[in-house]
Amino acid sequence: MKLDIAVLSRTGGRPTNEDACGYWTSDAAGCWVLADGAGGHGAGDVAARCVVASVLRGFASAPDSTPAALSRLIAQANADLLGAQQEARGQRDMRSTVTVLAVDRSGWRASWAHVGDSRVYGFRGGRLRLQSRDHSVVQDLIDAGLGDPSMLRKHPQRSVLLAALGSAEAPRPELSVQPERVVDGDVYMLCSDGLWEYVEEAEMEDSLRRSESAQGWLDALERGVLGRARRGHDNYSAIAVWIGDPAEVTRFAARS
Repeated sequence: MKLDIAVLSRTGGRPTNEDACGYWTSDAAGCWVLADGAGGHGAGDVAARCVVASVLRGFASAPDSTPAALSRLIAQANADLLGAQQEARGQRDMRSTVTVLAVDRSGWRASWAHVGDSRVYGFRGGRLRLQSRDHSVVQDLIDAGLGDPSMLRKHPQRSVLLAALGSAEAPRPELSVQPERVVDGDVYMLCSDGLWEYVEEAEMEDSLRRSESAQGWLDALERGVLGRARRGHDNYSAIAVWIGDPAEVTRFAARS
């Protein structure tokens, strides 16, 4: 099966882009990673780039698409970010989310992992089947029965995280339970909160069915962000991974 990959990362209404994206692929495997950094004096962009570089470097040296391997990559990225904090005087508050997708292209199995509120979505037959759970104060309120999912996009504390890389405490990523079988027409998306805050899941599905390529889909999602975002809105980034022939992905979506 083929891969159609697209990457989007914009500053939005901010002076700098503190999101970072990257990927590594070979005939045998692929790894995609997205990070959303935070920190004073421009340290957020440094943190995000450090995390992305660490994950990709580790995966390229030993391509392993299992959840356990992704957990180890995230632990190493956290250690590398702590090291960067020590080297960058005055920037010891650097933090970053991370979201990772890995695909074994020989057996066509996929795994994912994340820390923070950057998300991974999975679609099959044009329908959403996978959405990661945010590590945030608002998500915990919802889980406790003290609100509904609309709070994730509207609550004043929606950006307050309960977990991120850059802490001495070992990260505890959310992981796929086991590598999942990938079928022709599957679609994955990694994105920062600057995108999903303005584009609801139903719109992601609808625009997927109308798109003919991974890039076309991200372009449609970007239009959704720009049509709703307020002045000074956050950076927004996404990586789309369409598995199979792009025409087949669209056909599968249109049939659902």
